[in-house]
Amino acid sequence: MKLRETSYRNLIACIIGATSFKPAQVEQTVGLLQEGATVPFIARYRKEMTGELDEVEIRTIEEQFAYFSELEERRITVLKSIDEQGKLTPELRDSIEAARLKTVLEDLYLPYKPKRRTKATIARERGLEPLADIMAAQQVTQGTLEEVALPYVAPEQGVPDAGAALEGAGHILAERLSDNADIRGMVRRLTGEQGIMTSRVSADHKDTVTKFEMYYDYQEPLAAVPSHRMLAMRRGEKEEVLYLSVVAPVEQILAGIKARLIGGESVFTPLLERVAEDAYKRLIAPSIEVELRLESKERADEAAIKVFARNLRELLLAPPAGGKRVLGIDPGFRTGSKLAAVDENGRFREHVTIYPHIGEGRLPQARQELLRLVENGRIEMVAVGNGTAGREMELFVKETLAGAGKSLPVISVSEAGASVYSASDIAREEFPELDLTVRGAISIARRLQDPLGELVKVDPKSIGVGQYQHDVNQAMLKKSLDGVVESCVNFVGVDLNTASWALLSYVSGVGPSLAKAITRYRDEHGSFVDRAALLKVPRFGAKAFEQAAGFLRIRGGKQPLDNSAVHPERYGLVETIAADLGVTLPQLLADVPLIDRIPVKRYVTDSVGLPTLHDIVAELKKPGRDPRSQFQAATFRDDIREIGDLKEGMILQGVVTNVTAFGAFVDVGVHQDGLVHISHLANRYVKDPHDAVKAGQVVQVKVLSADPQRKRIALSIREAMAGK
Repeated sequence: MKLRETSYRNLIACIIGATSFKPAQVEQTVGLLQEGATVPFIARYRKEMTGELDEVEIRTIEEQFAYFSELEERRITVLKSIDEQGKLTPELRDSIEAARLKTVLEDLYLPYKPKRRTKATIARERGLEPLADIMAAQQVTQGTLEEVALPYVAPEQGVPDAGAALEGAGHILAERLSDNADIRGMVRRLTGEQGIMTSRVSADHKDTVTKFEMYYDYQEPLAAVPSHRMLAMRRGEKEEVLYLSVVAPVEQILAGIKARLIGGESVFTPLLERVAEDAYKRLIAPSIEVELRLESKERADEAAIKVFARNLRELLLAPPAGGKRVLGIDPGFRTGSKLAAVDENGRFREHVTIYPHIGEGRLPQARQELLRLVENGRIEMVAVGNGTAGREMELFVKETLAGAGKSLPVISVSEAGASVYSASDIAREEFPELDLTVRGAISIARRLQDPLGELVKVDPKSIGVGQYQHDVNQAMLKKSLDGVVESCVNFVGVDLNTASWALLSYVSGVGPSLAKAITRYRDEHGSFVDRAALLKVPRFGAKAFEQAAGFLRIRGGKQPLDNSAVHPERYGLVETIAADLGVTLPQLLADVPLIDRIPVKRYVTDSVGLPTLHDIVAELKKPGRDPRSQFQAATFRDDIREIGDLKEGMILQGVVTNVTAFGAFVDVGVHQDGLVHISHLANRYVKDPHDAVKAGQVVQVKVLSADPQRKRIALSIREAMAGK
């Protein structure tokens, strides 16, 4: 829906009011987004326009723009509906125009919203609205209720006596109270601030043991329930183990409603008090509880998705082993272990299946095949999947290599999502002739070489770094995780001549369709010699080039800047700088001291400011530099393979696999991750576990306890650091 100019200005004002950003920042950022610019492109190449907003801030504006766009469209609909009813007063219009929350707008619209047939509707049909008006006016101070109601008794219309008339008029007043925006706002505020979330076990499960035991008789202030507990309780409710409810401050709420309804003593006072209670308990409380529970769920979703997104980002940006020839192993017992060799560019070379774990008779052949692949592939590293038989395979490989006088790193690699990739359309396109398990071994090898390049082929939800990912809003989760992948891919940059279409699809301005067009063109015409050649790709136009070019790398091409994050739109500027310094572009790139002497302020223009110039200088110093950290692998103890091997007090090395709101999970090589509670993450107070550890980080841990039966391991980083 195209917004009117007045609506657009109102929308911009709403975003400014909801954020701490300057008007120019909001206006320029929204303008760029409306023109089709991506968040990574804006953050990297339009810093002057946005006042150097980072990706998080730009995405905040993008989200606020979407929210207020929906609000503005709804506002237009509401105004039109009320106006068509002939009930739009100037005061009501002003209130609707001033609404900055969807709930406030809906509260204002509620009295005018078409309703299903209610008790109040029936009472109006029976002619009882005038009686309701008399009761609301509260001007009768003498006589009885029956005397006031008597004129409205009409048996033929379903009002047999005064009691029925008063009851019907009461329903009308109760609905008016329920439709009152001020009252609903008061109830929502008090319930939200003081309400208690309660959880009780259902009758069918009160004598059974479930994973929801701690919530069988549980309560906590609604406003304080953390994300993981809210999602756990809701899952328990969904599985019909728990019954959830919100206990509101009823007395305070009723006092507030009565104060708004009852203006003074009248013959109607006792009846109006009952009307207030009926309005709250029958009409207001149920709907407000539904609203607040939904809001709390949305907050829990948002918090859980943020945790998932941070873990995913850390995993995607894990240090790559780089261009090493790797042997990937998807281990197994009865079905054998699949071995796949890939070269330094990740190209598949050879595979074999060995059976080292099903009898001594198969061992010699298994050792022979392993050593043959290592020799033929000139293997430099071995990547072993950490699933079933993973630890046994690690030991087998190490013993076999040592027996042959070879010393190669043997690294445990997470298999999370590998099976999903193996059966995916992408895997079938890459290796149509190979078995699923062989594809998995190739993926394991490539994950060691470049986690980002391989993991982008897998649905982020399958990578195993989330918390209650199946319980949260799936559309919101997908949008967030896709944004993380896009951010990581563009942060690192992509080799235009070696990247898969899956990786290219996340480059700013590209997408799956253009990514496949790029790889088809590359297959037909050979490697790209420069970025400009992208414009020869079918349907790859000037806009796509503007958005994508700076994030694509060409190593060894004819234009040295093509292997940097310098955007082609600034090539002329860099060449001018080189000429002013009296050197060629290659000479400038090879002379860091000379780059340090570039007088950047001299080159400031209306379109190019210091932020862009500083970025250019940084790129000239290290063109093509991978921004990820140096690769480091964890070393698991060979004598520790199962939970039963763990002893209290052991100090072990492990890898952080998942960070949650309450701590972190660490793989110590026993097929079951151990939990480091937030209180044991560091030798200081930690509010956010991400402040202490990151997914993929190698850490030292101390075993606090290990329970093989319940498959629970308690670990401590704090005590390992202290050497206790």
